[in-house]
Amino acid sequence: MALTWIHEDNPSWDAGKDRILGGAPAGVFDLSHLRQGSLAPGEWFRVEDGGAIVGYGWMDCTWGDAEVLLAVDPSARSRGVGAFILDGLEKEAASRGLNYLYNAVRPTHPDGEHVTRWLVSHGFAPSGDGLLKRRVHR
Repeated sequence: MALTWIHEDNPSWDAGKDRILGGAPAGVFDLSHLRQGSLAPGEWFRVEDGGAIVGYGWMDCTWGDAEVLLAVDPSARSRGVGAFILDGLEKEAASRGLNYLYNAVRPTHPDGEHVTRWLVSHGFAPSGDGLLKRRVHR
């Protein structure tokens, strides 16, 4: 597996995002306002394996920190794609001088406990405000 990290300069909601994020179970993401071709707010990073899209990272910078999300194609799970995305997001945050990555696992997420455990196993910790945070290493 040769993963490639691609920053999307003018991100829009497209077929790849719709397939990977739009196909997520109800309660994971709130994407109801996005339509094919519409602006996809925030910064988007696409991960490809041999030209095939296997995941996405998203980052929105606020007050020196970055809210992040990641999504992996179900067919590419358990192959290190999520960790690759998380590492890429941290490098992006570090290059901007940001302090923390944070994520909010929605209470409606059908596999929220598993996602929370995965994030904790990758250095995130509960912050007391419902978020999971990880210090950006430079």
